Amino acid sequence: MAEETDWHARVKGILKGELKKRNLGYRELAERLENFGVHETERNIANKISRGGFSAVFFVQCLDAMGANALRLD
Repeated sequence: MAEETDWHARVKGILKGELKKRNLGYRELAERLENFGVHETERNIANKISRGGFSAVFFVQCLDAMGANALRLD
């Protein structure tokens, strides 16, 4: 179970870091996702990211909505 928690923390950290780099909050992310036809509230986004348990589709949608076109994992 500890390994699973580490993965959740890693993906959560990646999204939070990308938001911080772009000076975006959950509200702005929700608005940008809406432009892609993804309907998520600010609260839903906060909950998903806080848990670190979300789909790969949501992860990529967020990155795309933020304008991230490359991602380093090291």
